[in-house]
Amino acid sequence: MSETLHSAAATVARWRSAEERGDVDAAVACLSPDVVLSSPLTDQFRFEGSDQLRDFLTVAFATVKDVRYHTQTGEGDAYALVYRARVGSQSFEEVQMLRLDDQARITEITLFGRPMPALTALMHLMGPALARQQGRRGLATLMSVSTVPIHAMVSSGDRSMVAKTRPAARRT
Repeated sequence: MSETLHSAAATVARWRSAEERGDVDAAVACLSPDVVLSSPLTDQFRFEGSDQLRDFLTVAFATVKDVRYHTQTGEGDAYALVYRARVGSQSFEEVQMLRLDDQARITEITLFGRPMPALTALMHLMGPALARQQGRRGLATLMSVSTVPIHAMVSSGDRSMVAKTRPAARRT
């Protein structure tokens, strides 16, 4: 195994461990200074640079609990990691697409999550927390209030309507 491939695999292992422990400093140590994170919730902006990622990870690690990776695939400079966790009382699963630079540092993170109720819970908890972290208390309050109906509709629909449309559901 080449030194670069070995280093990339070691970086991915350190990243996984840091996330499972909720260790922001250890996670940031895996990142390149110009890292970019694409959010699963919006295309409106990206988190760019290790300073912005530190802020994001601080909130994410406080919000997403009990992270346990179960699948990893990849080699060279590209890896896909999958874990299960919890957002509040909601089960959550996320796929992380990681790209590494020639120094085996994570330079790109793209996130994909499911199910929808967990994503709306994530939006309701993380958006306001990120705004508060930026000193924007009014925006944090507005975000909190505006995400309540979205999360309520998605969660209610998931519990009541979606169950009626699954393939094995009885027709009544």
